[in-house]
Amino acid sequence: MVEWTEQERNIITSIFSNLDYDDVGPKALIRCLIVYPWTQRYFASFGNLYNADAIKTNPNIQAHGTRVLHGLDRAVKNMDNIKGTYAELSVLHSEKLHVDPDNFKLLADCLTIVIAAKMGSGFTPEMQATFQKFLAVVVSALGRQYH
Repeated sequence: MVEWTEQERNIITSIFSNLDYDDVGPKALIRCLIVYPWTQRYFASFGNLYNADAIKTNPNIQAHGTRVLHGLDRAVKNMDNIKGTYAELSVLHSEKLHVDPDNFKLLADCLTIVIAAKMGSGFTPEMQATFQKFLAVVVSALGRQYH
């Protein structure tokens, strides 16, 4: 089990309370799909993903990016049981969707970049360290079914 200090909990809550989910979520997923094009294979049913412009303007990608970011709210609200919180989602991604668990880490990295760009100098090294710890726990929980 992961131990969270009160300061870490406050940092995570602060980051998420200031996010524009409809902006940050899609930007993170779009970045992931463009920077790591092999991740696109899981989104074949989402329509045109033939180039960066198509990905950027795809409403299904934008909606899913928002959904993914809202999905992280579950972890924020259940920081003491993130693995349990994502147990069903881990099964879905491994057994039904067959998503490569490394893609969760790639998306987490893209999310960090987008949030850092949004927050600028306000995204201090201490905030980043806490955010990376949080995302590492989420990635581990989502990949748990694969082990």
